Amino acid sequence: MGFVSFEIAGAGQMRRFARILAEELLKIRPKQSLLIALSGQLGGGKTTFVQGFAKGLGIRGKVQSPTFIIQKIYRLKTKNYKLFAHIDAYRFTKPNEILALGWQGLIQNPGNIVIVEWAENIKKFLTKNRIDIKIDFVSKNKRKITINGRKN
Repeated sequence: MGFVSFEIAGAGQMRRFARILAEELLKIRPKQSLLIALSGQLGGGKTTFVQGFAKGLGIRGKVQSPTFIIQKIYRLKTKNYKLFAHIDAYRFTKPNEILALGWQGLIQNPGNIVIVEWAENIKKFLTKNRIDIKIDFVSKNKRKITINGRKN
């Protein structure tokens, strides 16, 4: 995937975009886990993005940010992926706190999709093969999304 940037208007459009992205990523046969590193300002739409993404993975029900529980795991019923981990690293004071969540096992299993909100808080533990998604404010209801797919 390379580098792409565009604007989203409103929460509904953010969810639709993320749902479509998830549906497309599900078509890729994994050689390793799929790691998505989300960053952006508080209130920028990271959780809204994850909600739409989860819908695209086939997850039913309400998806909330795991700010206080840190990590939420969902079982997937897809051909290529079996587990979706949603992690919120906002409250981390040290990057190595991610290790207590079984981080190495999560990112080493090719049947896993891992999405991390506030990924900049665990930067040294992010794999080189990942998708970075940055959400920036343009105005009250508009966001600029920048996607950068990275590879070793």
